[in-house]
Amino acid sequence: MVYIPGGAYAMGSDTVDKEGLQTRYGFTKPLYVNEHPSHTTEVAAFFIDRTEVVNGDYKRFVEATGYPEPEPWVQNGYNVHEDKLRSAHVDNLRWIATDYFKLDVDTTKMDKPALLDALFAAQAERDKLPVAAVSWFDAESYCRWRDKRLPTEAEWEAAARGPDANVYPWGNDWRQGAANGGDESEGDEPLSPPGSSADDRTPLGVLDMAGNVSEWVADEYLPYPNAPIDDAYPDFKQGQRVIKGGGAGLGHYALSVFFRASRRGHAKPEAVSTDVGFRCARDIAGP
Repeated sequence: MVYIPGGAYAMGSDTVDKEGLQTRYGFTKPLYVNEHPSHTTEVAAFFIDRTEVVNGDYKRFVEATGYPEPEPWVQNGYNVHEDKLRSAHVDNLRWIATDYFKLDVDTTKMDKPALLDALFAAQAERDKLPVAAVSWFDAESYCRWRDKRLPTEAEWEAAARGPDANVYPWGNDWRQGAANGGDESEGDEPLSPPGSSADDRTPLGVLDMAGNVSEWVADEYLPYPNAPIDDAYPDFKQGQRVIKGGGAGLGHYALSVFFRASRRGHAKPEAVSTDVGFRCARDIAGP
């Protein structure tokens, strides 16, 4: 985890859509308005995970507690236990490798040891990817199991922007390709292991706060103090939770606006998305 000093940190923005992006791209809601107004908030010192929680860590939680696994694990074979693979007939392994693991190899020419090596290697690679398709409740349960908690929105933004109130984790200027928005991904997996985007790093060393997966935080989705309440944002005070950071599901439609640290996504706490994950935080004195 990374220590974030206490102090006054910037939240939100006063940015307006001068470029007409809402009209140009057909967004149903105006950009930036739910971030208004820019303000400062006092944040006590805390720790935050250096990286987003990865599949391998979340799998240990699932195995230790019997907690339901994310749906994509069922669809891509990540949940298949080693013993089941080792005991399977070679013909079944070929089917599993092709239909579930989606391995881009000619399985008809592979014997059982080669198939097992390929399947275990694929699972090991998925161990390193951020866990996604988890609800707010799932994220909160994992953090509690680790004797941690979800960061508040103020903490998350403090960690991402730092004392200089950066627009992006690395500074105030957008760098194309600095964050994983999925536009450079190969195959069906847009996510990448934490730290793969070297520029997506805060001065204190917190990784992937602009891209890779968007992240649940603890807070209910509410307007900021003194915010202009706009009818275009009817989701305030509806029990939704805040989601911070950009995700890798945008691909070629990625715009820099989505990777700003002040951006406020939101969803019902039971919702899941293949590009939404989380990281944990901890008080200085413990959970």
